[in-house]
Amino acid sequence: MYSRINFFKEAVKNIKTLGTIAPSSRFLSKKMLRKIDFQKAEVLVELGPGNGAITNYILESLAPNATLICFEINDNFYHQLKKINHPQLIVLKACAEKIEEELAKLNIYKVPYIISSLPLTIIPDEVSDEILKKSFNILENNGTFIQYQYSLTYYKKLKKVFKDAILLEFEPLNIPPAFIYHCKKVK
Repeated sequence: MYSRINFFKEAVKNIKTLGTIAPSSRFLSKKMLRKIDFQKAEVLVELGPGNGAITNYILESLAPNATLICFEINDNFYHQLKKINHPQLIVLKACAEKIEEELAKLNIYKVPYIISSLPLTIIPDEVSDEILKKSFNILENNGTFIQYQYSLTYYKKLKKVFKDAILLEFEPLNIPPAFIYHCKKVK
């Protein structure tokens, strides 16, 4: 897979879209995914998978009939993800704000989980607002949007969409340490 040095080089070139200089740690990956009921999830969506650090943990846990759909816009990361030889993985070269349209092309209209590594705090407000709105729309009732960020500055925006249905966790064993938001769609 993509080495840490290659990830760092890509991050330096694209810091405004990647938002980090290191891939997610196994500690962050496992904490983000531990509340997912993989046996009941037929389709999972990952936004901004980068080099696949979290993707690989998802693939290890998928039920035999489940599918993981990844949205990645970075050319180098997209090509690295395409090299993962896994029959349950679909990698799309598409922006996360096109989630509804891209999933509709696959005849998917609702999903139970969205796992996001998008650097929402550095994405323009109108784009991040659209991503959150469309992610909320595509989630099943009681579905979960799982997002990590390096600060609490995005909490208010998530609260506007998901109201009080947000569980906040912290993972210190990541570079940098990260906050994890488990946002439940409650109607």
